[in-house]
Amino acid sequence: MLNEARHSDRAPPAVGAYPHARAVGDFLYLSGVGPRKKDSSTIPGVELNADGTISSYDIATQCKAVFENVRYILEDCGSSLEKVIDVTVFLTNMKDDFPVFNPLYKEFFGDIQPCRTTVEINALPTPIAIELKVVALLS
Repeated sequence: MLNEARHSDRAPPAVGAYPHARAVGDFLYLSGVGPRKKDSSTIPGVELNADGTISSYDIATQCKAVFENVRYILEDCGSSLEKVIDVTVFLTNMKDDFPVFNPLYKEFFGDIQPCRTTVEINALPTPIAIELKVVALLS
């Protein structure tokens, strides 16, 4: 059975010891995807204090950057947006961010309508407000 790590040249590098995705059988499992940009130390939609903590953020900007990174990884690793079957969304502020996130998610995924779970968490490993975990079929 196929079981191999896969990487995207367009997405930012992982912040830990893991690949962008892993192809197993007919499925592509994406590692958590955030809004960082490749070859940039800034995070779209995030303003940081001198100590590296978030002073303010724009969830819409972060959502759009996350969606773009998901698309890059899917395409570069042998799948596509149309083949997404399940998405787990991690938000650090459900009350304020979900009303902005949900319509952007609907616009991005359109008629694909993958299964989705959205959970609020206390923090993410880097100073971001959203991360997506995605499962898709391989091409």
